[in-house]
Amino acid sequence: MSKFTKDQISLLKPSATLAINEESNRLEKKGKKIYKFGFGQSPFPIPEKIVLELKKNADKNKYLPMQGLEELRIAIATNLNKSNNNNFKSDNIVIGPGSKELMLLTHIAFDGDILLPAPSWVSYHPQASIAKNKVHWIQTSSDSNWFPTAKQIEKKLKSIKKKNILLILNSPNNPSGTVCNNLEEIAEVAKKYKLIIISDEIYSNLTFEKKYQSISSFYPEGTIVSTGLSKWCGAGGWRLGFFAIPKELSELRNSLKILCSESFTSVSAPIQYAAVEAYKGDYSIYLEKVKKILFNVGTHVYENLKSNAVKISKPEGGFYLFQNL
Repeated sequence: MSKFTKDQISLLKPSATLAINEESNRLEKKGKKIYKFGFGQSPFPIPEKIVLELKKNADKNKYLPMQGLEELRIAIATNLNKSNNNNFKSDNIVIGPGSKELMLLTHIAFDGDILLPAPSWVSYHPQASIAKNKVHWIQTSSDSNWFPTAKQIEKKLKSIKKKNILLILNSPNNPSGTVCNNLEEIAEVAKKYKLIIISDEIYSNLTFEKKYQSISSFYPEGTIVSTGLSKWCGAGGWRLGFFAIPKELSELRNSLKILCSESFTSVSAPIQYAAVEAYKGDYSIYLEKVKKILFNVGTHVYENLKSNAVKISKPEGGFYLFQNL
């Protein structure tokens, strides 16, 4: 029988988190009692004002600009600049049907190697494989809060021949639930070696104990900020994410825009109009309630699991706990 699939694609399996979710849903339909531990789904409702905006704009049926609704991009840039002391303009923002799609297209556009901490989100590596980008792993540990140290990154970079390297940094982290505390030292190494960083900040609004810090504050010229509505807003099914790409990476941004235009064209118009409210409105009270519940649940589980037999990191944000095997 003829082979129709490219080698790097035929080696892939369905995303582990999605496969677990579909299997648990199948068992639920059969009447089984299921406790779901595999999928990063927010258990909270979308704020009512944002839902009302979606209903109000349900009649919007025109294709929007490929890069995204101008009003939404302005709102996102303003929001980021306020949170992280960035200097993004609307032209730096690219809206996608979830940040996951934008990551995949960036892998396809990027000519270089990928640096990944281990452990990390299950889709980073397969996406790199789809694009035939070589992945170099950095094994992390609880000693560094499950993030790579500057020394580890520099050692790995010295062993790589490729000129272009992209590091993906996810804080708060999936799967460890921890926050990166050594952003400044990572930024120094990144500047020295001209690394590109994708800072996956999808859980940034769900940091528990202190104001969130982005590595883009220390290394703005080389950091792509990636986030969206799915986790903080409880709107995973809406599929709206974005990349904020600095002007210094305009070549990569322009290539990404072309790939967007040839793949999804533009994100759902009603959802983009509703998202304007999400990024312009004040949802601090909603977030405080969400974080309080997540913190208390996470702390309860942590306190009941930790022992000499079960080594586990205390959660600092997001939905996750990670056992140190």
